[in-house]
Amino acid sequence: MRVIFMGTPEFSVPVLEALAGAHEVVAVYSQPPRPAGRGKKERPSPVHAKAEELGIEVRTPRNFKAPEDREAFAALNADIAVVVAYGLILPQAILDAPAKGCLNIHASLLPRWRGAAPIHRAIMAGDSQTGICIMQMEAGLDTGPVLLREATEIGATETTGELHDRLSAMGARLILDALSEIDSLILQPQPEDGVTYAAKIDKAEAQVDWTRPADEVIRHINGLSPFPGAWTEIAGERIKLLRAAPAEGSGAPGEILDGFTIACGTGALEILEAQRPGKRPMSGDDVLRGLRLPARLS
Repeated sequence: MRVIFMGTPEFSVPVLEALAGAHEVVAVYSQPPRPAGRGKKERPSPVHAKAEELGIEVRTPRNFKAPEDREAFAALNADIAVVVAYGLILPQAILDAPAKGCLNIHASLLPRWRGAAPIHRAIMAGDSQTGICIMQMEAGLDTGPVLLREATEIGATETTGELHDRLSAMGARLILDALSEIDSLILQPQPEDGVTYAAKIDKAEAQVDWTRPADEVIRHINGLSPFPGAWTEIAGERIKLLRAAPAEGSGAPGEILDGFTIACGTGALEILEAQRPGKRPMSGDDVLRGLRLPARLS
């Protein structure tokens, strides 16, 4: 099958690799290189870099407003396009160009968590399950009918980083199933009940509020790990808190109970992994060896 692949971040790379091993990927579309690192040198996206490694042509239009970009897309004569976290809204002319349209791999159980940050939001909301949906794209935001879906449990202390990797691999496997059965799959319209939107993560959300119940703070910490990373200030340092788990004890919100066990509005939690500025992530115990904890965190 002639496939156009459209994706940008690391999440999309395993899907590209799977497609390249099973189908003819005629072109890869990705976001343009962006300034990155201390020198702000332009760096290609993870998908861009992987496509070049695989010897596949890469195209990086900033949008599809120009007629020549739409014509170049249509001229590929693709059977289908596969879109995974591409980062651009596709106009109808692009959605209609491949013979079998465009499929999107979305990291949630639609219609729950349409939008930009479904993995973060599922953990932060305390969902017990999430999954992958293979969706036929249409003009609305993640509103198209679903061809295949697969659910997975979310671990009690699983972070967004860990769930991200599991769902990426699941998406790569499921899209190959979808393409092999494309002519026999039945499109299932999404129900109107249960729609939620996964708003883009704002760094302003990242500071920990110790007055909240411990279970909410745990989900907040694990859901924002590793990026942008929930944080609290300790001894004048902004410490990223990268994994937390329930703990015994109670006290005033922010009170240090024992080791790296901290009281919340109700209940308590233990910090299992954290990161000091300019340092690598470490276990909570290792962070404590070089850090003087106050009696209480604000």
